[in-house]
Amino acid sequence: MTKKILIADDEQNIVISVEFLMKREGYAVSVAADGDEALARIREEKPDLVLLDVMMPKKNGFEVCQEVRADAALADVRILMLTARGRDTEVAKGLAIGADAYMTKPFSTRELVEKVRELLG
Repeated sequence: MTKKILIADDEQNIVISVEFLMKREGYAVSVAADGDEALARIREEKPDLVLLDVMMPKKNGFEVCQEVRADAALADVRILMLTARGRDTEVAKGLAIGADAYMTKPFSTRELVEKVRELLG
């Protein structure tokens, strides 16, 4: 069965390149441009993995992550946080609230693909 990935990011250029990359790897991809839309899609589609930007309109990635982790129905959803804010405190916060992994922008496409494969087993 094809694994589903949700890309939640408000930077269109990143969405386009990551979406292309994930589709090329054989994943089904959907996109959300802000935190509210990301939560709605996660609840509706129950993706296997969410590539979640931290800095987004309406709700930030930390808030989205916390809401997903608070919902038992979404326990199987893996979360990879992507952010330009790579300070140790942000990484620690992301992991503490339940993200499965954390990558800082800019990231290499090879590293992203490897991390996605690792998270999806």
